[in-house]
Amino acid sequence: MEHDANGAHPVGSPAAAVVHSLAERRETLAAVESLTGGLLAAAIVEVAGVSSVFRGGLVVYATELKSGLAGVPAELLAERGPVDPEVAAALAEGGRDRCGADWCLATTGVAGPEPQGGKPVGLVFIAAAGPTGTTVRELDLDGGREFIRSATVTEALRMLADRIHEAPRAGVGQR
Repeated sequence: MEHDANGAHPVGSPAAAVVHSLAERRETLAAVESLTGGLLAAAIVEVAGVSSVFRGGLVVYATELKSGLAGVPAELLAERGPVDPEVAAALAEGGRDRCGADWCLATTGVAGPEPQGGKPVGLVFIAAAGPTGTTVRELDLDGGREFIRSATVTEALRMLADRIHEAPRAGVGQR
């Protein structure tokens, strides 16, 4: 597989890289999205052969749905707000559990045009929960709403590709 100029990421679609890696490993994926509003799941399902990998996902745009559907503790949301690294981790872990997947990606942040709850436009948290734990990454993105949402999808998929590459194989049903 070809890599970018830095040798860090596969050339081509980050979604395809993730789907193909998971298919080879016989592992599954779910997504829980706030800021991206379904854009992450849409990028994933564009890949041919994704049905063997993608379990499904949740779009939990409203704060109360983060708790009710994705299982984020209501106390955490009340204390920290929806744009928070611990909330991102809880979204990924809840989605992994609720969708019965080996891996789950989650997105939360502020796409704009206005700040939200004292958090600036472009502040984003992405999380990947998997067999070896959960990783959260903070992004500080400049640009308009469309750019922030699409860059979040790309960075989340790249983060997951890195995690998959580093993780031992779990196999089907070995969550």
